[in-house]
Amino acid sequence: MSTENALPYHDTKPQGAPDFYYETNARFRFLISKFGHEGWVRYLQDLGKSYYAPVNQQWKTGGLDAVAQYWRDFFAAEPGSKVDVEQKEDRVELVVHECPLIKQLRIGQREIVKEFCQHCYFLGEARAKEAGLTMRLCGGNGSCLHTYAKTEAGLPPQEMSEIKEAQL
Repeated sequence: MSTENALPYHDTKPQGAPDFYYETNARFRFLISKFGHEGWVRYLQDLGKSYYAPVNQQWKTGGLDAVAQYWRDFFAAEPGSKVDVEQKEDRVELVVHECPLIKQLRIGQREIVKEFCQHCYFLGEARAKEAGLTMRLCGGNGSCLHTYAKTEAGLPPQEMSEIKEAQL
């Protein structure tokens, strides 16, 4: 395990600010109302390919070790996260016991975009594909399982019905 932080940005504080989650929820609401679900999905896929390109490249060259390290560092910087990152031979699993985004939106009594949890799949799958991997998601609404795997792991296709709608 590397002692260098795998995140593409560096901050002087140990954790991020949870009020960003309110903006994310509002942005998703705006994009879905303005461009529809398909437009929102395209936005997430483009974000996954372009904004995360440096990390996607780290994953491509570093393999599952780089994926696991990135997520350990990511969730260490997320306020209120309760996540286990488990690395296996052909995959990395993120066991999200308590999603920091959903938790904060509930604390703030925000109406959560029902498709909110789908963003992790659309963004994650776009990123994984760029790195030569695949991603699947099950659960949602506060706890879920993300799986980043080698393509030869033979994961079944994503069933969108396995991703729960978010609720206050």
